[in-house]
Amino acid sequence: MPTTREPAVAGLFYPGEPSQLQHTVADLLGARAPTLPPPKALIVPHAGYVYSGATAAAGYALLAPVRERISRVVLLGPAHRVAFRGIAMSSAADFRTPLGAVPLDTAALASLRGLPHVGWLDQAHAQEHSLEVHLPFLQLALDAFSLVPLVVGEADAPTVGAVLERLWGGDETLIVISSDLSHYHDYATAQALDAATSAAIEQLAPERIDHGGACGRYPIGGLLWVARRKGLKCTTLELCNSGDTAGTKDRVVGYGAYAFH
Repeated sequence: MPTTREPAVAGLFYPGEPSQLQHTVADLLGARAPTLPPPKALIVPHAGYVYSGATAAAGYALLAPVRERISRVVLLGPAHRVAFRGIAMSSAADFRTPLGAVPLDTAALASLRGLPHVGWLDQAHAQEHSLEVHLPFLQLALDAFSLVPLVVGEADAPTVGAVLERLWGGDETLIVISSDLSHYHDYATAQALDAATSAAIEQLAPERIDHGGACGRYPIGGLLWVARRKGLKCTTLELCNSGDTAGTKDRVVGYGAYAFH
């Protein structure tokens, strides 16, 4: 991969023009007032902003009080473009969006070498949207920060959890898990499925989330595994689907935002 990972879905999932993107994200964040303390970790959706941007903003708005304190973001999302086992690191020096470049924490990435099923796989990052769509939110919600981007293929909860534990850090580190919920059911079916998945997330029970429950099942599983070990509590911030935002109700995708303290 080149030194810079260029945006792959600007103009598709979110506005590609810088000022329009800044106004869009600022408006989404500005519509939310923090109602909980700043979280250690978030689960937020990764669809196009017209579909899930408001739900993602429900999580990112909580960061306002600590925007200067958080200096590193560990961002995990599922693989949509490349099938593989394990967890893929990027060899890029930075990830760019229309709002500018975010430097990677290369030392943190290097610290993962030697962990089982973790390796360099730039192809997994090149066209992947599950990480990219969160960067503009982070660029506006935080001051200067470095990024640890990881695309998760097939990997069990302890494997992902071991990576998160190594990168956990202190108050300077935020963990973000990217995932949508159920896909392409009718509205009522999706509501029932997503309610069950949300209950499993709140109860830190990754074994109750199957492939149909969340596309980010594997990275979610790792976070829930660590959350149980560390005694974190989860709160559902918002739960909806594309039928509530910008789509029809006959074939919807579910979205949820969750905060871990």
